[in-house]
Amino acid sequence: WISGEPELRLLLGLLAEAAVPVPALFWVGLKRNASACTHEEQPLRGFSWEGVGGGTAPQEVPPALGRWLQEPLRSCLIARCAGLHLAADRGDGSSWGWKE
Repeated sequence: WISGEPELRLLLGLLAEAAVPVPALFWVGLKRNASACTHEEQPLRGFSWEGVGGGTAPQEVPPALGRWLQEPLRSCLIARCAGLHLAADRGDGSSWGWKE
């Protein structure tokens, strides 16, 4: 999971060093269970981090991590995943965002 901007910048830097072709979509543990609803007022829109290796994912998400390239579907009925979408940098630093 990505708990803040420093981790996000590190991940983006590693992907840039690896010369990952864009556009690309990486699942980084974001999931919304079937019993959870979309919450437009939350940065992750009701998605949460899957626990990895027995660890506990952070519940609080900095607003800066709430960059969605496309808003997720409004739903409370089916499980959905979201990933880190990389795109070509348009010069305004918006080369990433979440995408369902």
